[in-house]
Formats: sequence, structure tokens, C-alpha cells
Amino acid sequence: MKIRKHYLTLRRSFPHIHEEHPLEITLEELALHLDCTHRNMVLLLKRMQQEQWLTWLPKKGRGNRSTLIFHARKEDMLLEEAKELVAKQDLHSALELLQAAEHASSLREQFQVWLSGQFGFRSEVQGQRRTDILRFPLTQTIHALDPAAIHYAGESHLVNQLFDGLVRMDAKGDQILPHLAHAWDVDDSRTLWTFYLRKGVQFHHGHEMLASDVKYSLERLGRLAPRGLYSWAYADIIDITTPNETTVCIKLSERNELFLGFLTTNRASIVPEDVCEAAGGLMDKSPIGTGPFRLTGHEQGIWILEAFPAYFQGRGFLDRVEVWTLPENEQTEISAQRQPFQVMHNVRISDMEAQRWQQVRQSGMTTKFMTVNELKDGPLKNPFIREALHLALDRPYLLEQLSGDVIEAANSFFLQSQQDTDRSNQSVDAGHSMDIEQLLAAAGCQGDVLKLATIPQYEQDALLLQKMYAMSGITLEILLIPAEEFKGELRMTADLLLFAVMLDEHRELRLYDMYKSMRQHAAPDVQTMLDDSLGQLRSESDPKRRMALLEQLESQLKQRHSLLFLYRKHLKTAYHPSIRGISLDSLGWVRFRDIWFT
Repeated sequence: MKIRKHYLTLRRSFPHIHEEHPLEITLEELALHLDCTHRNMVLLLKRMQQEQWLTWLPKKGRGNRSTLIFHARKEDMLLEEAKELVAKQDLHSALELLQAAEHASSLREQFQVWLSGQFGFRSEVQGQRRTDILRFPLTQTIHALDPAAIHYAGESHLVNQLFDGLVRMDAKGDQILPHLAHAWDVDDSRTLWTFYLRKGVQFHHGHEMLASDVKYSLERLGRLAPRGLYSWAYADIIDITTPNETTVCIKLSERNELFLGFLTTNRASIVPEDVCEAAGGLMDKSPIGTGPFRLTGHEQGIWILEAFPAYFQGRGFLDRVEVWTLPENEQTEISAQRQPFQVMHNVRISDMEAQRWQQVRQSGMTTKFMTVNELKDGPLKNPFIREALHLALDRPYLLEQLSGDVIEAANSFFLQSQQDTDRSNQSVDAGHSMDIEQLLAAAGCQGDVLKLATIPQYEQDALLLQKMYAMSGITLEILLIPAEEFKGELRMTADLLLFAVMLDEHRELRLYDMYKSMRQHAAPDVQTMLDDSLGQLRSESDPKRRMALLEQLESQLKQRHSLLFLYRKHLKTAYHPSIRGISLDSLGWVRFRDIWFT
């Protein structure tokens, strides 16, 4: 509302005047503050008085000063202005307005209480038609929704709603199931995979999905992301043929038992060739897939997904999902004032509120860790320095600083082996003949500065590590590298790399990818060990044996202190009991298609 902005400008012009205190001033002086004419100033004051924001008591006669009394607090006006921006679906401008305002902290807290009531389930009735809407908060920025270009969990979740792959993984990660392909074969050499597509599957723009789209999608992935997530899987593709419109044959250069699992990830989502080519090969923020929802808008931080009526597995119950992307520093907590029928990810709930909500602590988790760059000429080539870093790693201190009921110390990527690894490390640590100071002295480390590289999203962890290691006389310098550039050459200038791996139903794929990346900065003997282990993984058909190989590799890297675990973070989802059909993947994300409400 423009009149509200005029009032705020006027109110800010007299910060020393409190509400309900008279201000003696002339109409001409007020007009100067708003840069308007005498006539417009009269009209503005009349309108503001009608809104009961102020009282204007004019006095006639040259030299006589009139009386202005402010009633409305600028904080209240800012809050109303922010609410109006939200009503126009301009969430980012509302947050920017409050961030720049005086008393920003208290204002944003009030705004959060109000905003939380806007989330959840609601129905809008127009004529005879009812529209069911779920408004969903996400404390992340969405940079892209192209399967070949996503980097963050929030982006990945939305891509899962918009796209499908040839096959899919069950939530536990135990079984690969048909999806866009209703069946598949593999030859005796395990290098030729043939997929048989469902007929009549439609993209969101109405075109039927054909074998040519599958071929294009996988070849496009190799062109756009030659070093992206799981690139080792699609780099093995040497030929793709399409005998007919519903058959796709994929030829690999060598046997890879992880290839079918890769096709269950959203990286292998099928995209329409015509749309991508018309857009120059990238879909960016206007994705077209075959998924249960299609994107219809993404203005000012609000992403609008509408149910796709022609979805091949049946239309979802919800008509529309609005995903409101909030800055990551915005706290998401459930309070008694919040509306029911909400679904919230990664929340903390008081004991009293917990009685009103269903909570699910997921099996999936994010594990933070550090790896050592042993190719760089520097102190970390010395095993004593790596051992000192291990001994100085104070996980209880990190947990105390981070807090939260979903965070716990980690010393393994595998929950079932955590106790064994803890006991093993306690035994090893107890047998040390040198303490941290002695290890540093033995390595000749005299004030060396170690460079720690990570992405901006993990800066808080890096600062905690910097402070923690300083207590042991180890100095860290922090280098922040954007996520999309982290696998590039810049990280090779660092001594230590801080990162995280999401362990979901694609656990073995993610670990394989992580170790493949780690190889780039490993010592030659470690590179050989990694190559041997990863080669065995690719050729091993037994999933249990593959998991044992991964555990063995982890143990070897820990023994030489090339892999340093920090902590793990479980994801918790909370939802009101009135929600039906809740279906969650292992990272706790809700599958919107399955939700319905009573």
C-alpha cells in the first residue's frame, strides 16, 4: 500500500518524536519530507488520519505552526507492509524489508509467528469446485530444478515431484522397482541393459515420452555434467540405441553392478528432448517432466506446483503445493500459535507440543567429515600431523556448540558399526605414546597454517573446527568454495576438505561417489587402494558383500587418519495426525502425491 510507505517515510523523518507526543510543524515542512506538493500533502494527511495512523490539527495564518500527533508505530506499519507483500506472493521483498528495518530482530520474530500460520493445508472454494492446497516452508534457496544441475536437498526434493526415472528405489534402499520402464533385461556380460517403456506416459506439456527422450536425457547428462554427481556411472555408457519407440538399449564399457541403482536417482530423470533443445539444452527454472506435479510459477521465492492430471500412476489428492523458500537463517519451530494440518521438516518440538504431532526420525542422515589432501606438498603428508588432527578432534565440543536432538557424534558412515568403531578407536587412542603437542613437535610443525576448504553452507562448521583446533595449537585458515565449483581445481590448494554426504536409500552410490572424489587428492598408495576397492564394488552383484567392502575401505582410511568423522544429523519430520497418506523417503521428505486430509 503506497500510503503506508508515505507514512513510514514521514515517521522515520522524526525519530526523536514518540507516538502520542505532539509535533509543531508546518504543512510546507512536511511536504518537503515527502517531496510532494502542498495540495498532495493535504490529501495524504487526510487519508492517514482516516486510517487513524495520525492526528493533524491545522492552524491557519502565516507563521502559525500546526500540530501533528503520530499514533501508529513504524514497527507495526512495517509488519503490515510485509504481510501485504506476502499476500502478493512476494516473500523475498517482505523479508528484505524487515531485515533492513530498525529493530529487525524483534520484527522478524513477530513476522515468523504470523507467517507460520500461513503454512499448512487449506481449501479454497470457487463455485462448485474445491481446491486443496498445501503451503510448505523450505529454508533453502532454489537455484535450479534441472536434474543435471541441482546441488542441494531442497532442489532434489522438488525435482522428485516433477520428474521420473526409468526405475525407482524403495524407501529402504533394498529393492529396485519398475517405473517409466515396466521391465528390463541385462545380457550375460552385464554390459548391455535393455529397458521396455510404458506406453502413453505424458510429459507436462502434453507430448508422449518416447525412447528418443530417454536416449537424449542420458546423453545430455554426460554433456552437461561430465564431472557431476554419479558421473562415474554414466561415463561408462558407450552407446544408446532405440530399436523402437518403447525400447532403449544401453551399452556400458564394462560391468557395473551399481548402474541400475544410478538409474533410480533423480540425476537420471527423463526430460523431453524438444523442450530442452528449444531452451538451448538447459531447463533451469522452467522444468518439464513426467512427474505427479508440474511447475506453474516461481516468483519471489514461492514455487507453485499443481497436480498433473495425466500422471501415469494416477493423479494426486492435492491440487496445489506452494513451496515457500525461506532464507536458511530463518528459524523453523512449531509453536502453539501455528495452524494445524502442517508438515514440517527438520523441526524441534517442545514436549507439550509433541503430544499434538506425529514425529518421524528418519533412517536417512547427513554425515559431516573431513578428508586430507595428501597430494599437496605440506605438513599433512606427515602421518604424525594427521594423527594429531585425529586426537584433537573434540566431538563432544562440536555437539555442545551445535546442539539439537537430531545431531550426534559419528565415527562411521554405518550406524550398525558405530559401537565397534568407537571401541576400536578408544583402544587405539589409549595406546598412544605421544600427545598432540608431542606429535606436532615430532612432525616439525612449528606454527604451520592448515587451509580448510568447504562450501559456504558449511561455514559454521568450519569456524567451529577452527576454534576447536586452536585450543590444541593447530591453526586453520578457511577457504569457502561454491558447491558447483567444489569438485574443481581450487580445492586442491587446501590441506583439509570439509564436506558432507547424505546417506539415504542411495547410500552405496553416494559413498562410491564420495570415495571417487576423495581419490583426486589421495596419496598414491591410497589411490591404489581406492581403485581396487571401487573396482570390486562395480563387479560385485551381492549387495551385502558390497556393503562389507565399503565398511572395510572406511576402516582402512580411518586407520591412517585420511578420513576424519565429525557428526551426523538425522532428519525429523513432524505432521498433524489429521494428515493421511503420509509417505516419506529416507531423508524425511514428504511425497506430495500421497497426501490427503480429513
